[in-house]
Amino acid sequence: MDIVVNEELKAYIDPLTEEEYEALERSILAEGCRDALVLWGDVLVDGHNRFGICRKHGLPFQTVQNTRFQSMDDVYLWMIDQHLGRRSISEFQRGVLALRKREIVAARRAQASAPNAASQTDQHQPMDSAVAAPPPLDTREAVAKAARLSSNQVVMIEKIQKQATPEVVAAVKAGTISINAAAAVASLPAEEQITAAAAGKDELKQAAKRVRESKRKVRNESAPAVDPTEAGAEDTVESLRQRVGALTAENTALRQQVAALQQQLRAASSLAQTEDSAAPF
Repeated sequence: MDIVVNEELKAYIDPLTEEEYEALERSILAEGCRDALVLWGDVLVDGHNRFGICRKHGLPFQTVQNTRFQSMDDVYLWMIDQHLGRRSISEFQRGVLALRKREIVAARRAQASAPNAASQTDQHQPMDSAVAAPPPLDTREAVAKAARLSSNQVVMIEKIQKQATPEVVAAVKAGTISINAAAAVASLPAEEQITAAAAGKDELKQAAKRVRESKRKVRNESAPAVDPTEAGAEDTVESLRQRVGALTAENTALRQQVAALQQQLRAASSLAQTEDSAAPF
């Protein structure tokens, strides 16, 4: 059987690094190709690196057919799920794959909701062999869960995909800079991104730092100033409260003084009456 290598499928998942490829080659040379290659008809779906190594060294390998695939989208979703479950891929790769899955699932659901979708499904996709519809990934939280990332990381990966130059994307894929730093650098004009990437890891980090500091400065400068009218009103209210307190205390003291004077007047009046009664006629 002739195995067909679809270049689009082969490139759909990021290739192994040179070190990873060499490690896989050593393993196959020592132990043989233990995992079967996955085919859809005669098209190779999974095991491109193993297939290439086995052909290079004339080594035998096994194949297995996945008969549940009904379309290329089924193949893509299967490939994505296989790689999302592996520990060897980076956080950035997981985020990219989960976002790709979201696009495929969204397109499928939109197609399924079309008026003639039901009849097309009945005619072209037997229900007993169709791939089960994956759950929707219509929120960032759902995408983050699928990729085992935080929602904030998903936002940054989306920004990198939309705004970063290929040079910056290559740097984050290689682990030269973090997702956070790459998202910051992606805010710069393309020329500055390319220059920073060409200068290497340290310059990329410095560029990310400058972007963050610039944003922090803008936030501080644009922070809402205290309304002097409101501040004056608050001061007036507080002053009135203090004044009321002082007047209340003053009033209490005056009442006490009046009461004391009244007591003294009563005592004086009583004394005068006593003296008048004791005086001779």
